[in-house]
Amino acid sequence: MNGKEGSIDPRPFHQDRRYRLMASDRKTVEFLVEQMAGGSTVSAKAMFGEFGIYCDGKMVALVCDDHLFVKPTVGGRAFAAGAEEAPPYPGAKPCLLIDAEKWDDREWLAEIVRITSQELPAPKVRTKRKSG
Repeated sequence: MNGKEGSIDPRPFHQDRRYRLMASDRKTVEFLVEQMAGGSTVSAKAMFGEFGIYCDGKMVALVCDDHLFVKPTVGGRAFAAGAEEAPPYPGAKPCLLIDAEKWDDREWLAEIVRITSQELPAPKVRTKRKSG
């Protein structure tokens, strides 16, 4: 909190040691997934109290501490011109930090997710190890 009751500090948690790390709210994630769908298959998976956002099987974003972080791509950076880049958690590579003001713009969110998904490589297929 930034001193105002009921407000959310916009800084990623690592920028202020006093900032309390809290797991993301599932309702926030459900809202974002619904907003991003726009004709693509978008889903979320819980990961260590936070969430990965997938589009057509590719991880395109993270929701950490109720902040939306989109993986940076050339097209995504151009589309979200001026978006701050910050790591979603300590030690992570910087991602595009999407302002909460953009969350209500369904078409904008669907487009940045579509652009990002198209530019990311397909996930590597994991093979099962033989036991014994």
